[in-house]
Amino acid sequence: MIDITELRSRVSGPVLTASDEGFAAEVAGYNLAVSNTPDVVVGAADADDVVEAVLFARELALPVHVQSTGHGAHADITDGMLISTKRLNSVKIDLANRVATIGAGARWGRVISAAAQHGLAPIAGASTQVGVVGYLTGGGFGPLSRSHGVSSDYARGFTVVTGRGELVEATPTENDDLYWALRGGKNGLGVVTQVRFELVELSSLYAGSLLFESQHVEKVLRGWLDYTQTAADTVTTSIALLRFPPIDAVPEPMRGKNFASVRFAYPGDIGEGKRLAAALRSLAPVFIDSIGELPVDEIGLIHNDPEGPSPAWSNGTLLSHGSPELATAVLGAVGPGARIPFVAAELRHLGGAVRSDVPEGSAVGGRSAEYTFTLIGAPEPSLFAKLIPDAASQIFDALRPWINEESNINFQNNGGAGTPAWSAETSARLGTVRVAHDPDRIFPH
Repeated sequence: MIDITELRSRVSGPVLTASDEGFAAEVAGYNLAVSNTPDVVVGAADADDVVEAVLFARELALPVHVQSTGHGAHADITDGMLISTKRLNSVKIDLANRVATIGAGARWGRVISAAAQHGLAPIAGASTQVGVVGYLTGGGFGPLSRSHGVSSDYARGFTVVTGRGELVEATPTENDDLYWALRGGKNGLGVVTQVRFELVELSSLYAGSLLFESQHVEKVLRGWLDYTQTAADTVTTSIALLRFPPIDAVPEPMRGKNFASVRFAYPGDIGEGKRLAAALRSLAPVFIDSIGELPVDEIGLIHNDPEGPSPAWSNGTLLSHGSPELATAVLGAVGPGARIPFVAAELRHLGGAVRSDVPEGSAVGGRSAEYTFTLIGAPEPSLFAKLIPDAASQIFDALRPWINEESNINFQNNGGAGTPAWSAETSARLGTVRVAHDPDRIFPH
């Protein structure tokens, strides 16, 4: 039993154990299938609270876990201390330098809205509900990746509480090893309390999605893969094979049916965007066409991810190349005829600006890949322990000839396909950085 009386006197935010009112709400995240039961949770109100929490954890040799939005949570936290950073959600825009200072608890939607008021935009993720820091520390392949690169490439500095309980800055000139690691190295590096993020001048896109009915899925998938072979680097696309369940929450015309959704984003002239999207529109009769001029603050409509918390299971990997045989394998594994416990299987086209690392280097894994591949399990927690993971393993095995030798940590929510998230060299360097800033290993990774 941990005596948290002293800790409560040292921090201004709530300090709770399982017997306290408000504990369940404090530890809950976006993924309702995850049930967190740490020994103690600290709802940090500021960076000083994080420092005191880490120092207290060091004194008692408690492992320290961190959660902001809980969007990326896929395993229960059952011990130690959980530091919740959701209250650190401020967003401030420095117009002169086009830099947003973002608190660790902020979601992308908050940053997008603040920047859009000035004709600016962050190179963000596909979902506006995802937490900024968790996404950035894994790299980030979003809807503008091919035109603008990996999201973490735009991180200009982090404020971090290390495993020593020290509040430090990680920038190109100060703790540059930690700065390198936080751009793609993900966990075990400290508690980020704030990030400075460069914005780009962008007010609108030619973007959206095309929805195709089940009988056209094969033609659309093969056509999309062909399209990606010669696609302009200024265009980012993806395809999702969707299985809508027969429930009232799904619009009647789509209920219980399969579709292919092709997403398209071009940050340039509308006329040129129409020309670049024409080949995708002509793949098959379009059921719903939502591609058009899109204000940048509505960029979340491209992927149109669910906004509310729900039980979730996902796992993914990266693919090295495309081919007609890949289309055949994907259709056999997750196409309309497959009997599988998944509501979606998604491929995103990489390449373009993703391949170019920042001049000073970063820890982002998977830049060499050509596609991402992600499976979204049916939102039924009773299937998460065995049926869905086993089915995913079979699908990954079917795609083994195309799986890239290096994956990305943001796509390995449930272990990935067995490939490493980083090269051997990057993994070794990350290990050195972790030891330097967390010598007692209080941050599990």
